[in-house]
Amino acid sequence: MATDQQDKYERFKALHQRAGAFVMPNAWDAGTARILTAMGFEALATSSAGFAYAVGKRDSRAVLTRTEVLENARAIAEATTLPVSADLEDGFGIMPETCAETVTLAAECGLVGGSIEDATGHADAPIYEMQLAEERIAAAVEAVRGKPFLVTARAENFLWHRHDLDDTIHRLQAYAAAGADVLYVPGLSDLRDIRTICEALDRPISVSMATVTPSFSVEELGAAGVKRISVGSSFARAALGAMMRAAEEVLEQGTFTYAKSAASGATLAEMMRADKPGART
Repeated sequence: MATDQQDKYERFKALHQRAGAFVMPNAWDAGTARILTAMGFEALATSSAGFAYAVGKRDSRAVLTRTEVLENARAIAEATTLPVSADLEDGFGIMPETCAETVTLAAECGLVGGSIEDATGHADAPIYEMQLAEERIAAAVEAVRGKPFLVTARAENFLWHRHDLDDTIHRLQAYAAAGADVLYVPGLSDLRDIRTICEALDRPISVSMATVTPSFSVEELGAAGVKRISVGSSFARAALGAMMRAAEEVLEQGTFTYAKSAASGATLAEMMRADKPGART
């Protein structure tokens, strides 16, 4: 592994060990990675949904291949000096050995972390059976043992309307026992539940503020015990929402006032400069 990747890994690990919570926003291409780097964030995640929208596809394992996702993640990692952790879906396969292969490939792309979720993608049985889910995380952890890579285990119950706090905690405890470095629980909307989960686990807890209502501040989440905060696809959807509002103004009013709030070309050019900190080397 390259020295640069080892350095990114050490910085990434340190973020999970220091006091308080940090925000790890989700870039969806090299350009957004450079922008977020220039704006002062300390680590980045990828967004499979944001990437899918950018290439005209739905956010679905059925239409985004592992190769596509990893090549996009590689471009993001190469575009920034920041640590990058990838959204690796369900590991792109059911079997533990597939999850192991996926994280190995992710590490070879220059990533210093990646998440494996326990959702199957099937509405009739949305969450993997407990033993298999644990084996999948254990295989991923073993595959990158000794490498500069943090494995994040995602418990997806709340995203699939299974509001079972006890089962979620049980799963997270099993994933921690399997060796997961970080535990991620998207979809939580109750600060008491977040606090209960943080108190029950001995690993850094990650949550998402992508679609949660009500929304909580970084300070509130840190006080509850959260270590890492993701924005999921919300930055990508916010960008697309701004474009749609601009297009609606042109179509419906025939005016172009939206340009007043657009980022300037000079600002973006400065952020994309090859000699800036976020540039490829």
